[in-house]
Amino acid sequence: MKRREAIAIIDIGSNSGRVVVYAADETGRLRLLAGTRAALRLVNDVDEKHVLGRHAVDGALEALRDFRAVALGAGATRIRAVATAAMRDASNGAAFIARVRKELRIAIEIIDGEQEAEYGFRGALRGLPVEHGLLFDLGGGSLQVSQFRHRRLLRAWSLPLGALRLSHHFLTSDPPRPAQLHRLGHHVREQLDQAGIPRLERLQTLIGTGGTVRNLAKIDRRSRSYPIARVHGYVLSRRGLKDVAASLAEQREGQREEVAGLSDERSDSIVGGAVTLSALTERVGASAILVAGQGVREGIAYDTVDSSLPTVAAIREQAIGSLASRFDTFRPGAARRRARLARNILERLDPGASGETHEAMSYGARLLDIGRSIDFFDRHRHAATIAIETELDGFTHRELALTAALMRAAGKEKVRARDWRPLIEETEEDGLERAAIALALADAIEERLRPGRSPALDWRLGKRRVELSIPGLLAWRAGALDRRFRRAFERDLVVRARA
Repeated sequence: MKRREAIAIIDIGSNSGRVVVYAADETGRLRLLAGTRAALRLVNDVDEKHVLGRHAVDGALEALRDFRAVALGAGATRIRAVATAAMRDASNGAAFIARVRKELRIAIEIIDGEQEAEYGFRGALRGLPVEHGLLFDLGGGSLQVSQFRHRRLLRAWSLPLGALRLSHHFLTSDPPRPAQLHRLGHHVREQLDQAGIPRLERLQTLIGTGGTVRNLAKIDRRSRSYPIARVHGYVLSRRGLKDVAASLAEQREGQREEVAGLSDERSDSIVGGAVTLSALTERVGASAILVAGQGVREGIAYDTVDSSLPTVAAIREQAIGSLASRFDTFRPGAARRRARLARNILERLDPGASGETHEAMSYGARLLDIGRSIDFFDRHRHAATIAIETELDGFTHRELALTAALMRAAGKEKVRARDWRPLIEETEEDGLERAAIALALADAIEERLRPGRSPALDWRLGKRRVELSIPGLLAWRAGALDRRFRRAFERDLVVRARA
């Protein structure tokens, strides 16, 4: 895919279908231009009769017409369509594909379980800072599990354990009876054992993608105070998963439709999906699931750009560059100088600061200018909000919280852990406050330097005061930052300008 060329990906799943339109920006990162989804329920027909019934075919054609319109409306010059488990199993799948090609001029590729697992692996892992582990993609008709090490796929399994398929077969009561839930869990565990799905080893992570796990994560997130809205990177604990599953299993399908975080079309399959994932987490010995907001569609889209899977460091740099490029107030040179100054200041004044704090402060220093596009005087808060609301791939939620907290506190606010629970603890407030002051000081110095200058700071560290002589600094006037410095470091700050 050429830069800025739009491509549409259509994913015809067993439970639902979706179209997304992407264009690669100058960094190579895909930007979402448009998208929509539709409930299809293809797997129900296939499991009962092994064919796609007339109603299912008509509904799928209607959805595909809409998908094509969205793709063309967004300027897509290419449409790539794939179909998964239900279409693989349908005896009339080829006839349906031929009809779509004739009527809509869309070529549908039926991908096998191994291909589905590979695309899901590449799409989901790309945006997460994980090196080793297992990754699953739970769809309506099948479950794909991938084992990886050093961000390389080692082995993949495809099992007929889709959320809609299992719910339709095992959970015939509304709400399901305990015996039905037990039989479903036993069936899933038996299938996982027979397939030889391995247990997690030390320093390995279980990653989950697909609509079911994302919905379960949304429900869990909304049940408690949590500072980040995006589900990508959310950690769904095994206990949280069990609690959500138990709560949903007690409700009738109509009641589940009102549950915050649950999509309407998943009310009949979410319990089966939750039981399946509970069995999977227990089988592999995972204490939690790291949720991926991306998956098969993104894996296919990135396959058209670059078939390799970049390192976590490269993904982070790409994400920072892509986000910054959207704002005309971003100044790359000033961002780099501010980051260097902030690191220098924190290393001198708080040598015990953690590497995690240094990294968060450096990323905050680089992103601070994007807030100017909204409002100069409130730029710190706006930059922090943008950082946690947008898709910064390659970062954990804690890293995003630390970066945003430091940018916000570089303004007039003090770091308050209660605003970021459970990602930041109260015991970290003082250390983060010192880092925020280092960032604020670096920003103030950068604003008063001659353009393009990147000076070596001359330090004199005394017991009662810190003297900082800065070549190229045009002027300095003591103010609120100096008073804040005194409270945090228990020393006076003296800055001397040297032309």
